[in-house]
Amino acid sequence: MPPALSRILICRTDNIGDVVLTLPLAGYLKGLIPGVQVDMVCRAYAAPVVRCCRFVDRVLALEELDIERFFDDESYDTVIFAFPQRALALAARRAGVRNRVGTSHRLQHWWTCNRLAHFSRVRSSLHEAQLNFLLLKPLGIDHVPALAEIPPLYGLHAPHLPEIDALFAAAPFNLILHPKSNGNGREWPLGRYAELAEQLRADPDVAIWVTGSRAEGELLQREAGALLASPNVRNLCGRYDLLGLVALIGQADGLVASGTGPLHMAAALGRNTLGLFPPVQPIDIKRWGALGARATSMAAEKQCDSCTGAASCVCMTAIGADQVARVVAGWRAGTVTRDTKASVATAWP
Repeated sequence: MPPALSRILICRTDNIGDVVLTLPLAGYLKGLIPGVQVDMVCRAYAAPVVRCCRFVDRVLALEELDIERFFDDESYDTVIFAFPQRALALAARRAGVRNRVGTSHRLQHWWTCNRLAHFSRVRSSLHEAQLNFLLLKPLGIDHVPALAEIPPLYGLHAPHLPEIDALFAAAPFNLILHPKSNGNGREWPLGRYAELAEQLRADPDVAIWVTGSRAEGELLQREAGALLASPNVRNLCGRYDLLGLVALIGQADGLVASGTGPLHMAAALGRNTLGLFPPVQPIDIKRWGALGARATSMAAEKQCDSCTGAASCVCMTAIGADQVARVVAGWRAGTVTRDTKASVATAWP
């Protein structure tokens, strides 16, 4: 029998995309256990996104916690380490939290956690969002949702900003391109984004907005002059904080990006979303593809013979701008376009 659960803390203190893909775990628990409180600890920079999730009762920033006293001051019966956090795990053990769940392949969990989940993310064939559900098995909850079950469990909503209404008012279709990934994944080449913008110039109703951090904007100024010089492109890098970016994505008509946080935010918000991935395990579509009601992902048909790595990925270059443009055209027409000859997409949608 599963233990009685009333106050659960989920710890996910890594990157925004990983955090977004953990939100369905909170949504599932809220639906499974009437009246349960589900809180989440994340890094301060990711907290604005989690605060937009209706299934998370309380969002705690790791950097703002008094870790030594935290579990003594709270009354959690369960803590789930969806990402290992040594100091929090030690504090939970010292405080005697009844259920402390962690993965067995992390040595530290053998003495800090009393309920171990036996699986390896790297070796699994499951999507990252599904893998998080394996952490419930030590609690007696043995359920891994199908990919189609994931989107309703995000519970993510975007704030409404009148400034963005004004920004988007001039064009019937507003497309966000998020070219960089803060070094966290394989990226579609900047030259390909420029080619895409050039192809989309033929449709005067499409406005293109480039997003990213201030530092990424400076990099694009140096290395993506052709993209930013296109008359249908506007550079918003560094203009909005994370909450503003959520609002921007939530009001956009579509987003194209590689495997990065804004990609998963767009999918979770139910926007038209296209993820661009290499056909390389474990960073491929099967593990990290965009999951959402209007999300799909694309990759080259097969891995190149000698992959050159993240700095200059031949596998990513193999995805043509014309293929991506056809997907955007499908959004404009109200259909989903999938090029099965030169690319593969996830089974979603």
